[in-house]
Amino acid sequence: MLDPGLYLVATPIGNLEDITLRALRVLKGVDRIACEDTRLTQKLLNHFDIATPTVSYHQHNEQSRTVELVALLQQGGRVAVVSDAGTPAFSDPGLDLVRAAVAAGVPVIPIPGANAALSALIASGLDTDRFLYVGFLPSKPGARRTELEALAERHLTLVVYEAPHRILETLADVEAVWGDSVRVVVARELTKLHEEFLRGTVAEVRQILSTRDRIRGEIVLLIEAPVAVQTAKAGGTLLQQLSHWMEAEGLEEKDALKRVARERGVSKSDVYRELQRERSKK
Repeated sequence: MLDPGLYLVATPIGNLEDITLRALRVLKGVDRIACEDTRLTQKLLNHFDIATPTVSYHQHNEQSRTVELVALLQQGGRVAVVSDAGTPAFSDPGLDLVRAAVAAGVPVIPIPGANAALSALIASGLDTDRFLYVGFLPSKPGARRTELEALAERHLTLVVYEAPHRILETLADVEAVWGDSVRVVVARELTKLHEEFLRGTVAEVRQILSTRDRIRGEIVLLIEAPVAVQTAKAGGTLLQQLSHWMEAEGLEEKDALKRVARERGVSKSDVYRELQRERSKK
């Protein structure tokens, strides 16, 4: 019999064989399964002949359902949390319940398994030692560009979830912020029949996707960490570099400053102060 506690159970992200033997044992042994969508989870349970009762647990009822489930857990109950696909509480419902269970002194037990972000990262060919999981970027263009500009100063592989209908816009923003030669990977339909990895520069990958009538499936976008270039190797004075980007790509001064800052591996404010010093000497 399972010990009392809250079990965070990873479920398949595509292929039903993503499920682990331990996950199946837990789903059979708990008192209740809290699901992001009971209809989707029921298909999984039916496939593996699991008759455990389910209850909905999603972003619209998290607060009220958390109170109910924590009460059950405090009475010695066993509750499993699952999302529609992948790992719960990872860009999916579950975090509120985890925090409430921890606060109530209830054991929280992770049952590891499928995860789209890590699956895409390890097969991307990009650096896996230092990476930053971003989740979903803002859907509004202005807010998305602002966040990408802030992320461009982080010298880490970036892992982003994106919707298929927004991927071309996001790639265009990445190209505008990083330049057209930054390397990206678009991982689509992971572990499913039509799994696909598109690797190349952002310009190349965007061109490939733009020729398609329709882009489908869940997408993980990975962006290669920008190389930090020391000032001594950056080439020319700051004013010369700034002029280069403004003339070569028609950038506004503020955008050119951001590009130079990334090349030098320093903050934009540092570059701005240096620019003011150079101008004061003229």
